[in-house]
Amino acid sequence: MPQIEILPGLAPYAETLVRMEARVAEISAGAAPEAIWLLEHPPLYTAGTSSRAEDLTDPDRFPVFVAGRGGQYTYHGPGQRVAYVMLDLNTRGRDVRQFVCHLENWVIGTLAAFNVKGERRTGRVGVWVVRPDKPANPDGTLREDKIAAIGVKLRRWVSFHGISINVEPDLTHFSGIVPCGIRDHGVTSLVDLGLPVTLSDLDAALLAEFPKHFPG
Repeated sequence: MPQIEILPGLAPYAETLVRMEARVAEISAGAAPEAIWLLEHPPLYTAGTSSRAEDLTDPDRFPVFVAGRGGQYTYHGPGQRVAYVMLDLNTRGRDVRQFVCHLENWVIGTLAAFNVKGERRTGRVGVWVVRPDKPANPDGTLREDKIAAIGVKLRRWVSFHGISINVEPDLTHFSGIVPCGIRDHGVTSLVDLGLPVTLSDLDAALLAEFPKHFPG
């Protein structure tokens, strides 16, 4: 099991990124164990390597950071659990696609602990929930909302960045971007789904589920 650290308060993004990159270098050099950091950030937007300028619809609303991870624009803020995952794929298998699949399955298994059925969708990275309680789409298909985002980067086959799961963020904060470049679907959270889940509840489920998908 990697070393677990729960960061207190709202972790400043730029400083946390610098610290994370330093830890990745230490892991790569064999000077530190693998790590998972669980944290919240203050309200901000991050731009991944595939982000498009037109998807930042309200650029003055919150600070915007270039993240260096894969993906497009995403939001971080209070009430959202971010898990930065620093794993050595040199020992876990150098397969990026499989690694992302394991991350998705980790999130899906964690949500299942709260009786939420998270699903993956072809062409849409992240984890989604079907919303039969909301009006159907114009074509008659059921509405789907995103509950978790995934964006990773590898350096010398050591991962960083990771996942974010919406527990109880202010969902209106997502309106300043087109989340992950997807205009046709919404965003939800565990509390929005009617579940009184806390960050501590989610942390316990994440840590219990992790070894099932990342043994060793």
